[in-house]
Amino acid sequence: MSEFRLQQLKSHIVSERRITTMSGSPSPLTTHVLNTALGVPGSNMTIRLYQQDPSADVWHLITSGTTNSDGRCPGLITQQQFLPAVYKLHFETDQYWASMGQTSFYPYVEIVFTITDPGQRYHVALLVSRFSFSTYRGS
Repeated sequence: MSEFRLQQLKSHIVSERRITTMSGSPSPLTTHVLNTALGVPGSNMTIRLYQQDPSADVWHLITSGTTNSDGRCPGLITQQQFLPAVYKLHFETDQYWASMGQTSFYPYVEIVFTITDPGQRYHVALLVSRFSFSTYRGS
């Protein structure tokens, strides 16, 4: 196994708590995209985080970013912004696959979830291929 691949595997085992926002404090919400078709991190994927306004049934954009070489997007939200609410992570999967010269059945993936205790840490992972995806709440 190559040294590069071993380093990638090691980075997936290391705790999420090392990921911090620009201010240096840990983000209470993290995400990780894994390309299951190729067995590599989903790097350079555009992600947007929204919070739902239940009174108007609309979504407010909180932040957007791009996954790094490890498939992560650190600093999604600060602890001060992280309130009990319904959130949505929007992943631009069509754009991601097109950048590799491939097509995708899913133009985007949206994961909607409810936060009741903003004092906890939440990790939302996306495992994706051109024709399937799955998600789970990690730790």
